[in-house]
Amino acid sequence: MTKILFVINPISGDIDKEDLEEDLVAFCQRHQISASFFRTTGEQDEQKLQQEIEQGQPDVVVAMGGDGTVNLVAKLLIDSPTQLAIIPQGSGNGLSKDLDIPQDFEEALHLLAEHKVKAIDTLQVSGHHSIHLCDMGFNALVVKRFCEGDTRGPGAYAWIAMQEYMSYEPKRYTVISEGETLFDGEAFMLTVTNAKAFGSNATINPNGVINDGKFEICILEPFPKTASLGILYRMYTDSIDDSIYTQRFSCRSATILNHAREVTHIDGEPVDLPEKIEFKVRPQSLHVLLPTPGEQEG
Repeated sequence: MTKILFVINPISGDIDKEDLEEDLVAFCQRHQISASFFRTTGEQDEQKLQQEIEQGQPDVVVAMGGDGTVNLVAKLLIDSPTQLAIIPQGSGNGLSKDLDIPQDFEEALHLLAEHKVKAIDTLQVSGHHSIHLCDMGFNALVVKRFCEGDTRGPGAYAWIAMQEYMSYEPKRYTVISEGETLFDGEAFMLTVTNAKAFGSNATINPNGVINDGKFEICILEPFPKTASLGILYRMYTDSIDDSIYTQRFSCRSATILNHAREVTHIDGEPVDLPEKIEFKVRPQSLHVLLPTPGEQEG
């Protein structure tokens, strides 16, 4: 019998999950799955969850929340045979969208019974782990304001972005990889990822491959206000690389100097990092449950 541990974030995405838990229990009974549950509280979640995994030895751990919940679970499974499953229940759900995991609850739950397993890359970020993306600058500031607020959902995120955009000033960054300075100047935002898009579906890294042993550093340089709608259009049409305000570098390791100590986030959670930030890829270090090819096409 397969042993599954469900990790549930009760407040992610402003979604009531009490009724969904009943569906989880019924599904596991139908499929002869041994299920246990862990609910996050915001207090020592990582330590408590690690203990739960060590004691229960599940075959699969399901992250049921947003990208922050996925990060919480995934970083405990890196370089482990235990597999990660995702039931998207957050505001952005960026990684699950990049992996073509259904956003519908029932369809995502079905993956526990019928799926393929794929090993994906993860990133080390100065002592932290990034599963989806890490960025600094404008988007990270919006994420910070969003996390500080009481309202969840895409609408709240968009409202904060509009408010912050009018007064945001680009900051200076230096990007170094394998002894070579790739970039030194101001940027509106700087995103480090081996995936493709933000949870908002805006694409920042159109050709990203999540298991190729490399990550991309995507730089959006300062631009006039008159160019903003064009940049947004390119992000939502997978053509951001055609903008004259963007640069992208593929690396296996890199150092970024965040000279202004501008706010940084990892997988949707603000993180306090030093001025000198070290990045290193961990190739195919995390095993994830994904739809079979037939399901993805359908």
